[in-house]
Amino acid sequence: MLPEMFTTGFSMQPERFAETMEGETIEWMRQMAATYRCIITGSVMIKEEERYYNRLVWMQPNGQYYHYDKRHLFAFANEDQHYTAGEKKLILQVNGWRICPVICYDLRFPVWLRNQEEAYDILIVVANWPARRAHAWRSLLVARAIENMSYVVGVNRVGNDGKEVYHNGNSAVFNPLGEVLWEHTDEVAIKTITLEKSMLAATRAQFPFLKDADTFYIQ
Repeated sequence: MLPEMFTTGFSMQPERFAETMEGETIEWMRQMAATYRCIITGSVMIKEEERYYNRLVWMQPNGQYYHYDKRHLFAFANEDQHYTAGEKKLILQVNGWRICPVICYDLRFPVWLRNQEEAYDILIVVANWPARRAHAWRSLLVARAIENMSYVVGVNRVGNDGKEVYHNGNSAVFNPLGEVLWEHTDEVAIKTITLEKSMLAATRAQFPFLKDADTFYIQ
């Protein structure tokens, strides 16, 4: 997993930096996934049919990929003036796990992320979330884990961006009870985490809260 806009940082200049789905970054992801026999994911600026998207790419070892376009654009930074919002969720199946990947600001919107009918087991959030809002970042990751009875993995960038806004990482993994399994701040890190399907099943069996959820869908 790589952060939001991992090749450029969070930028409102897609006219300068966006690539196509046949561009250098997608090809690099394809090569790395094949070489290391793993799935690679992160978001990049993509130009498609004269529109720009903040797009998460899910690249598999066989070269097949899926994508998710960021649903909630960060108007506070004028993201909505430069990019087109996505319209569909993405739920992926990997070795018996159901995974829902989203991007940064999506984390603030629980209705979009609600885990209706146990649609997913892991919520992945790739981000460019600044240190000055780190309390919100961590609190929302914990809340999404608890309310959706799922693992939550948040991967955030570290360091100053082009406007000297500091990002402290706070990348973290939480279990379905909102308990931290791993957390890392202020330094670049590479970490492998093993998640336990039995723990997820036992937690959902002991606390079947998802069955009591309201039955409505967001279009």
